[in-house]
Order: sequence, then structure tokens, then C-alpha cells
Amino acid sequence: MWYAGIDWADDHHDVVVIDTSGQVLLSLRVDHTPAGLASLTAALLQITGPDAKEQLACIVETNHGLLIASLLDAGFAVYPVNPKTVDRRRSAAGAKTDQIDAYLLAKTGRSDLADLRRLVPDSPLLQELKALTRDQDGLIRSQTRLVNQLTACLKAYYPVALHLFSKLQQPATVAFLRAYPTLEAARAASVDAIRQTLKAAGHSRAAYVAVSIWQTLQQEHLMADAVTTRTKARLMLVLLDQLQPLLVQIAAYDQEITGLFVSHPDCELFVSLPRAGQRLAPRLLAEIGDDHTRYADATSLQALAGTAPVMFQSGAYAKAHRRYACLKSLRNALQQFAWQSTLQEAWALAYYQHKRAAGKSHAVATRALANVWVRIIYAMWRDHRPYRSTTFTDAQQHHQREGGQTRRAA
Repeated sequence: MWYAGIDWADDHHDVVVIDTSGQVLLSLRVDHTPAGLASLTAALLQITGPDAKEQLACIVETNHGLLIASLLDAGFAVYPVNPKTVDRRRSAAGAKTDQIDAYLLAKTGRSDLADLRRLVPDSPLLQELKALTRDQDGLIRSQTRLVNQLTACLKAYYPVALHLFSKLQQPATVAFLRAYPTLEAARAASVDAIRQTLKAAGHSRAAYVAVSIWQTLQQEHLMADAVTTRTKARLMLVLLDQLQPLLVQIAAYDQEITGLFVSHPDCELFVSLPRAGQRLAPRLLAEIGDDHTRYADATSLQALAGTAPVMFQSGAYAKAHRRYACLKSLRNALQQFAWQSTLQEAWALAYYQHKRAAGKSHAVATRALANVWVRIIYAMWRDHRPYRSTTFTDAQQHHQREGGQTRRAA
């Protein structure tokens, strides 16, 4: 068996290969170019030969990218590890070079390979779904930043606009602000003009809302001076120019994601989750994956999702804290879903309220509920059975009855 530690970077990669006795067989640096990656696979093949590639474990501090794709395409086994793994193995002197890091990665593979999980790529459909959902999350974060900037801008000169609509990022709001960028312009508009503006933006209750908006505008409101109004109105229009195309692209991503999601065999499982909706169900599928041998049990999925707490104990001090090393995108999707489930599932709301009554914060209570949901989702995913609220509540009542009988017997 051989162990290749690969310290990756943007423009080069350092590689150290050791054998089972710890002897260094190869130490080199390759460029992050087609020629460099080809020379890396050729050097590894010189050690293994064409028939023993499975006997070489590549230990890398990442699970994606062109380097990983090159190693997988060449048929080598890849084992991703957390970047903190090397830091824990560093000597007391704290020496650090790329070659040292590559050697420490190789030593990690030699000593801990049984505890590492080999990287098994998702299906092409799921890879695309995961990439799209993560990219859309980035666009949504950009949308949130722009909405926050727009909110601050309106507060400075046009605060009543924030009370006229429930969301700044909806088409009717954008259309209204473009048509009436100042309070004076809005007050000068007739009810019919406002109605036409909202109707053109697709507002479903344009006639009723137009009257309400007009009546609100005629009341007394805070007004900025002329200079502030002119400058902030200009900034507001610039922010809308950035926000509007972003909203269009996010909606286009929704269509693409939905098309891929509904074509996946596991779609029905995640659609059955209460209030998972258009956004969360595809994300849960994309992050959990479709390799039904990937997780040994629900506990391993809970650890990956970061919902299971970590115990820290030293002497008389003992406390559980949240797990930091986890898949952040999966943790975020699960916590959002857990909170949404309280709006439909009575047991989920009761569990959340019980945690809150025990003094837990909203974040801790939601994470604890997400931890329960992971066990349910894992069972659904393993057995390929959609979620049924009655199935869960019946099992819950059965466990409660068994627990009561056990206590009475004792």
C-alpha cells in the first residue's frame, strides 16, 4: 500500500508518497496545468503500475476541483480530509512548508486510512444539481446585500416606501420605485397611475393595493432635504439596476433546478417533506446525495450535517457545543427546513417550543430539531419511503407507551 499526500494550491501542487514503512518514495512539485497534472498521474503510475492503482491512497485537503477530477479520472482512490488535520500533526517547532504539509498528509493516510472515507463522485445529474443550488445560494446572498443597501438608502430619504410593500425584491416594488423614486413623485401620482404601474408588474391585487398606497402617501411623513433626496434617489435607481437582473437570474436558476430535481428518482422523497418547497427540497437532495452506501448510519449523516453536538470534557468541566467541522451548505438547508417544518408539523412545533422553554436559544432549538429530522430523512432515504406525518406520530406514541410500561415495571 502507498500513501500520497497532496498539498494543493491555485498554481501548483506538492506531492509526497510514502510506503507502509514510512519511507519516502516520491517528492515533487507540479504546476496546475494540463501538463503538470499529466506528469503527476504519470509519476504515481510509475509507483503503482497499471494494475495496482487501487493500492495508492491520495490524501487531499479538498473534495472538488480540477486536481480531484484528474486523480479520479486516472483511477486513483482519493480521501479528502479536513485542513485542520495537518495542523494537529505539525511538530512543536511549528515548521510549515508545502512539502512538509504534503508529507504530513501522507502520514495521515498511513496511520488513519481506516477512519477516512473514500471520495465517491455523485451521479452527473446530482453534480449539476449541487453546483446549481450552491451557485444560486451565492446569488441569493448578493441579492440580500443589495436589498440591505436599498433598505438603508430608503431609510435616509424615503422611509414610507418601506411600509408600502412587504418585500423590496418583488417585481411590484421595483416597478413602483422606478416609476416614483421620491415621495413627491409618488404623491403626485393618481390612484389609476399607481394601479397601472402595479398591474404592469404583475401584481394580483393592483386595484385594491393602489388605493391603499395612495391613501398612505397622502398622510404626513418624514421628508429629507432636497440635496439628500436627489443624491439618494440616484443611488436607489443604481441599486435597482443591479437588483433587477439578479432577480431575473435567480428565477431562471429556479426553473433549471426544478427541471433537474423532478427528473431524479429520489425527488418524491424530498418533496414529501413538510414545507421543503421549491428551494429546500432540491438542496437537501443535492447535499445528501444519491449514493445509498455513503453513510454507515444516521449518526454519520448527523455529524456531516453539523446537527449532532460535540462533547468537550476536561476535569470537572463538561459541556456540549455545536459541531464546527461539517458540511455548511447541508447544515444551512437542514436548519432552514427544520424551522419551516414547525409551521406545519405539530410535533415539530412542540419539540421546538419544549427546547425554548428549557432555556435554549432559537438557533440551538432549531439545530436540535434538525438533528431529529436527519434521523427521519435518513430512514426515508435508506428505505426509499416518502415522509408521512402519521407514520412518525404513531412510532412516537409507540415509544412513549413502551417507555411508560418499562418505568411501571421498574
